[in-house]
Amino acid sequence: MTSSPVRTEFSLSEDELAFFRKNGYIGPITIYTPEEMDQMWKTIQRETLDRSHAAYPEVDKGVGAPNIFNYDRHLDVDLLARHVMNQRITDRVASILGPDLLCWRSEFFPKYPGDEGTDWHQADTFANASGKPQLLWPGESEESFGAGTLTVWTAFTESTRENGCLQVIPGTQHQMNYDETKQMDYNEGRINSEVKDGVPRGFFGYDYRQLQKDPNWKPNEEDAVAFEMEKGQCIIFWSTLMHASLPNISTGKNYRMGFATRYVPTAVQIYPGTDHIEEYGGNISLDKWSAVLARGRDEFGHNKIATETLRGTKYLPA
Repeated sequence: MTSSPVRTEFSLSEDELAFFRKNGYIGPITIYTPEEMDQMWKTIQRETLDRSHAAYPEVDKGVGAPNIFNYDRHLDVDLLARHVMNQRITDRVASILGPDLLCWRSEFFPKYPGDEGTDWHQADTFANASGKPQLLWPGESEESFGAGTLTVWTAFTESTRENGCLQVIPGTQHQMNYDETKQMDYNEGRINSEVKDGVPRGFFGYDYRQLQKDPNWKPNEEDAVAFEMEKGQCIIFWSTLMHASLPNISTGKNYRMGFATRYVPTAVQIYPGTDHIEEYGGNISLDKWSAVLARGRDEFGHNKIATETLRGTKYLPA
């Protein structure tokens, strides 16, 4: 986690890095104009409907299963492939993680009118659903506290308090309040059915509180920051930072679409010792998964690396 030795137009400044080290996030940052994002999103929406080259098959197993099969569409949708390699993103991430970066996962996060908020949570190894670590940093064991992943959450549509914007609690990235080796039980009946402290909040069919180290602990929501963003803006934050989202209390067609891309240095082992993803009531093979070298070089060879999308387009940095 060192600064990139080569500064570029989009590198974080020393003041920005100091802010990030203290608070665990930086942003909002404009990656695309609203007009550019509008055009991109129209094309992406159309292309994601074609799943003939998607990394994971569509599965009929629980309401939450679509969360899995819409992972990693940057592996087959060209505009998403360009997005994960966009220099406005990767040079800023490199300021924090160093020059050699892998994008190991991307996820859509839609929130439609009436959808609950996402409960407060942290993720380090991403073992929270299956009990099996998905990330292993150098020198860390499966039980130790690592660094998680750097998440870039981009607003593909306008994100407001009304339609369910992202929230974080600054400075909470240094201590895990959850034990990811504990088990959560999946129950699709929980979705859009729970109210916590007066706010409809859930975790895609799980109750994240089952992982709390102290069952009586509660996050200090008075310190929370809510990010209202224009379409095309992003937030960069540690996955170990306490984060959540508000419910979508709007009406009509005012949905919120976020797209998260997750980065680690090339030294990190991804999905160590496993060949599948087990989450949200689904179990999907990693046969077609590969990490993308989003910046720099891979001198470690820990992970399977994609050189082109599943449609045959070469991965080239923007």
